[in-house]
Amino acid sequence: MTAMTGNWNYPLPLRFGAGRIAELPGVLHDWGCRNPLIVTDRGLKAHPMIAAAVAAMGKAGLACGVFGEVRSNPTKGDVEAGAAALRRGGHDAVVAWGGGSALDAGKAMATMMHQEGSSLWRFTWGLEPDDGWDEVAGPPIVAVPTTAGTGAEMGGGGLVTDEATQEKRIVAHPSMTPRLVIADPELTVGLPPNLTAWTGIDALVHSLEALCVPDFHPMGDGIAIHGMALVHRYLPRAVANGADIEARAAMLAASSMGAVAFAKGLGLMHGMSHAIGGVFDTHHGLTNAVVMPYVLQFNRPAIGGKMELLARYLGLADASFEGVYAWTTGLNRAFGVPRTLAELGVSEDAVDRLVPKILADGNTPTNPVPVDFAAAARVLRQAIRGEGLPG
Repeated sequence: MTAMTGNWNYPLPLRFGAGRIAELPGVLHDWGCRNPLIVTDRGLKAHPMIAAAVAAMGKAGLACGVFGEVRSNPTKGDVEAGAAALRRGGHDAVVAWGGGSALDAGKAMATMMHQEGSSLWRFTWGLEPDDGWDEVAGPPIVAVPTTAGTGAEMGGGGLVTDEATQEKRIVAHPSMTPRLVIADPELTVGLPPNLTAWTGIDALVHSLEALCVPDFHPMGDGIAIHGMALVHRYLPRAVANGADIEARAAMLAASSMGAVAFAKGLGLMHGMSHAIGGVFDTHHGLTNAVVMPYVLQFNRPAIGGKMELLARYLGLADASFEGVYAWTTGLNRAFGVPRTLAELGVSEDAVDRLVPKILADGNTPTNPVPVDFAAAARVLRQAIRGEGLPG
């Protein structure tokens, strides 16, 4: 197989390959940065890879701080604390390092560094820019993903939870776009099997929902289909053997591809998982995995042709919706994904509270089957109870 390394410039500059994290200090030095801040999550801040990065910065003559207080579902408070740390330390670059939570939070912190006294929510996706929006300038960002799922390294937006309303909001601004991504599959090797599976299914759902969006976008569709082919071939290998560097690299590429593909939009799977995650603080990839079969059945009348195309590309024995459904639910079973939302702690008495959040989510309108209150409530109840699925 061709060595899985390369420099890409679509849709932004990316250095891909095992060992390429060693290039980080030189990149920052060449940019004229001397005091970067690594932004990571609470679980990763004590990991040896962070200490090694700080040491490498020091050898290159760079001071380097670490902000490691990002929660698994980052909040506005996390972003504000990180922005304050950037100002306090006089940092001149952000290295957003970790899974989707750290990447999203780090990007938002960079944008908010020079916005003291301003609200993060002025950058809520879908709002008209207010006065001064275009003049926002933050420090340059390097994104370093350590999971293969969210693809958060590939764009200028992120998910942040509003603690006051228990709602996940998408914030976006050009200054949140990384100047460079360093995607080193060696950094994903230590991820446990369950998180490898959950984040991998998140990458699958990104491409799957993007493909199902009915808009004409052949470039997005092509990237989505091949991204799912990588998941089909390599995710079981990555879960079975976390040290399989070829599988880790392929999944890291599939994750980035899913994020590029979902420029088309997403759908009800993400509308549901965002609402549920905001209220119940569930793992995003796992929540997507649980709701996936229920939403696939709901969308079935509108996606049969695309599922046949996908099944043929994947080489499934049954080139139909049923073949794709069997493949995706088979992954869930193989990886021990719960069958119901109830197993994640989601109760039926939350349905009336969750449905408005699902309908307000920016991803729900691009679902291939229109979603109203009754439909969202029905699918949500099915997912809580474990009803409405064949077999």
